[in-house]
Amino acid sequence: MPDFNKLFTPGDIDNGIINTVVEIPEGSILKIEYRRDTGTFELDRVEPSIFAKPTSYGFIPQTLDDDGDELDTLIVCGEPLPMGVHLKTKIIGVLNFEDDGEIDHKIICVPADDRNTGDSIKSLDDLGLRWKQKIEFHFNHYKDLKKPGTTKVLGWGDVEEAKKIIQVCIDRYQEKFVK
Repeated sequence: MPDFNKLFTPGDIDNGIINTVVEIPEGSILKIEYRRDTGTFELDRVEPSIFAKPTSYGFIPQTLDDDGDELDTLIVCGEPLPMGVHLKTKIIGVLNFEDDGEIDHKIICVPADDRNTGDSIKSLDDLGLRWKQKIEFHFNHYKDLKKPGTTKVLGWGDVEEAKKIIQVCIDRYQEKFVK
């Protein structure tokens, strides 16, 4: 299995384009995590079916969020993306999230070349209020059957806020792993 942190850069952040690698396809109940120490995908747990992933879920290579993992992405696409797929995506915002007392941002993105939508999704507003409500509900409750009250959506941020968070996570990765 390749080391995605060696194969890919985080992307062209200034122009709003990031590289992301899919960990979990939309609709899956499998909580799969990329392990940078082995370069493999590992099954962490099987979630209850009522908490299937509402979007494909991935990470940005060469980043490190506050929780010690690569910075997460929620990839909005018309079809679930298979695990291990790499794609260039356009940043449209960020979900600010707390999990077990740790900040665990989710960068919201769409494929950089989405001919199905005509590249029409440019911001969180383009996804509509109901989409945001569903994502908030999922992340506020997906651990309720095992560890109630341990997750909390802290709000949403725009593209510029997302870029700042990505840059902080790139710097943290560089400091810890590149020096």
